[in-house]
Amino acid sequence: MLTKKISVLYIISTILKSQHSDAFSFPRHRAVIRGTESAVKPFPKVSFAATRLPTSETDTFAAENVPISSAAQWHQSRRREILSKHSSEILPLEQQSHGLFVGLPLLFLSNVALLYLSIQCAVLSMPYIILLAFPASVFSLWQLQILHDALHSSLLPKPSWKGQSKAIRAIIKHRKKLQNAILFWGSIPSAFGYYLYLKYGHLTHHKSLGDTENVSLAKLFNSTKKYFEDGDVLFTAHRMKILGEIGPTFHINWPQKLQIKMSISRFGFSFWREGNSLRNSLAFISSFMLERLMLILNDFVVAIAGKNFFFPNKPKDFHKECAQYCRIAVLFRLALCAFAKSWKPLLFLYLAETLWSIPPHPACAMFITNHGSSHKMDGKKGCIPSSSTYAGRWYSFLTLGTNYHVEHHDFPTIPLHELGKLRKIAPEFYRAGERDNIYSIMKKTFAHPQFYACMNSNINM
Repeated sequence: MLTKKISVLYIISTILKSQHSDAFSFPRHRAVIRGTESAVKPFPKVSFAATRLPTSETDTFAAENVPISSAAQWHQSRRREILSKHSSEILPLEQQSHGLFVGLPLLFLSNVALLYLSIQCAVLSMPYIILLAFPASVFSLWQLQILHDALHSSLLPKPSWKGQSKAIRAIIKHRKKLQNAILFWGSIPSAFGYYLYLKYGHLTHHKSLGDTENVSLAKLFNSTKKYFEDGDVLFTAHRMKILGEIGPTFHINWPQKLQIKMSISRFGFSFWREGNSLRNSLAFISSFMLERLMLILNDFVVAIAGKNFFFPNKPKDFHKECAQYCRIAVLFRLALCAFAKSWKPLLFLYLAETLWSIPPHPACAMFITNHGSSHKMDGKKGCIPSSSTYAGRWYSFLTLGTNYHVEHHDFPTIPLHELGKLRKIAPEFYRAGERDNIYSIMKKTFAHPQFYACMNSNINM
């Protein structure tokens, strides 16, 4: 009977399916690490239009002609140096590897598991739902990271892949549409979902991280551009120091004209105290969980109103696509709760999407440290805007390779499950060791918050 219920829900999803043909871009930006031993020479500031992007949406970004941040330039320079020494091994890995036989099955497994467990939660008490959601949140993390691979064009076989069968050639021919469909429908089931962040905020993150001139909460919420200047700021604002004005700003005309600036993330961060890891982690958990809850409610508002009021100045296409996704996602969530005759499935999905990001979940360690401001570089001056977490094979499996964050920014079109190979190919560019203490990392990070991606420092070129 349960199998039939799950099948019915997927049939509903299929019936609701609509054409989604928006193009995506897959930039090739690069990153850096804690403790790297290589010295990288600086190079002139370049326009984003000059970077190589392998899809048609390049024109969208090129038209904006936004300069790449210093951190992103550092990443590009680092990539060039690695390739100058190891191109014979890395380029085949970059051009031939994909996640068709690894990532795609895991995405299906994760989504089925989330759907099944959410239905089971209809008859469970609140404590059991929380206990179940804590380990099950790994499935939500996997969902995010596999969709992330689709966004970066590393999930499906690439045109350069050798030994193409007829089926593979068909996949490559319709690759862009398939990637869009996977990104859209693969984010369901969810409570608030990863689709909108990935589509509008992640690729720009690769070019703008740590940008002191173009990235702030105020600019992000007030922007007239379709894509977020850096979508990761929405997360890092809860746990890191950032520069610039806060946002969003709400304009109220009755009973009197008012401008109200509101930021849940910065309000929560205002309670942080230097050296107090327990207090700071509790403040982070509170603000992060509250904002995720607000995202669920906002999806209902967008689905009804057809507009995301947090971003009032964005073009109509943005609001239209937001509304399309929210209406389908909300309808699926309502159908799920009606089918289970309980609101608890939505609670489970909410917890599954948030618990992996906060302490004491092990995955939190890599999430809160991927773009800090480390100054440890074998005595060399300068700030390092990215870091990886090396805690053994079990941790790489748990996070599905997301812990290799430096490696990802070095080569974003290499699938996450292949990133670990880069350390073996180019060991001189990556920190050695596999024994990072994840709970010590969390304690230190919450006790001494850093600026996001060297916002306040000079990058070591």
